[in-house]
Amino acid sequence: MLRLTAKHLFWLKALFHLLGLVPIVYLVLTVVLGRAGGDPVQHIIHYTGIGALNALAATLLISPIAKLTKQGLLMQTRRLVGLYVFAYATLHILAFFSLDLLFAWELLFSEVVKRPYILVGAVAYLIVTALAITSFKALMRKMGRRWQTLHNGVYLVAILAPIHFYWSVKSEIIEPSLYIVGFSVLLLWRTPWFKRHFSRKVANKTERKLTQDKASIKSV
Repeated sequence: MLRLTAKHLFWLKALFHLLGLVPIVYLVLTVVLGRAGGDPVQHIIHYTGIGALNALAATLLISPIAKLTKQGLLMQTRRLVGLYVFAYATLHILAFFSLDLLFAWELLFSEVVKRPYILVGAVAYLIVTALAITSFKALMRKMGRRWQTLHNGVYLVAILAPIHFYWSVKSEIIEPSLYIVGFSVLLLWRTPWFKRHFSRKVANKTERKLTQDKASIKSV
């Protein structure tokens, strides 16, 4: 298997930037060309929200993929992808506040009270903002152990964000349900029980393969 090097990491980060920016360009073109459907405002809000969820899922996928493929350098892309979660979530909030509520602060507060899913989304966004602000190495060193404790908040975001999506829809629940299942799997992967079970399964598979190899050598 090809081992990632610093040179590969540069191009991998460039690819992630491309994957993060192209959908935004596509959204702008869609709106400008009048192809955002009958309700462009809701299209923008939904699109940016989905972008935040996808970036969050990608962030949580990096660690399992890095461990399975033994590509430790992949871990150095988590901050980059995580910042795209913040970027898309910010666009999502701005679209809702500016295009839907027309910058009406008093309406925003009343909406939070009337619609619990907005409160759930706001809490998730505050956590994401805290993670983005403290993602720099200088703050990481300054915070010490508290940094890791704070950044474990991404798992809470992985619970709140799909719930926010599920509660926000009126009838079409298939898409948000798929996100709930997906994030549940990503969180389950990180539990001690799953790690023990998976490690045991891999060890048994490796042992069986070695046994088969020895048997085939003896037969020769």
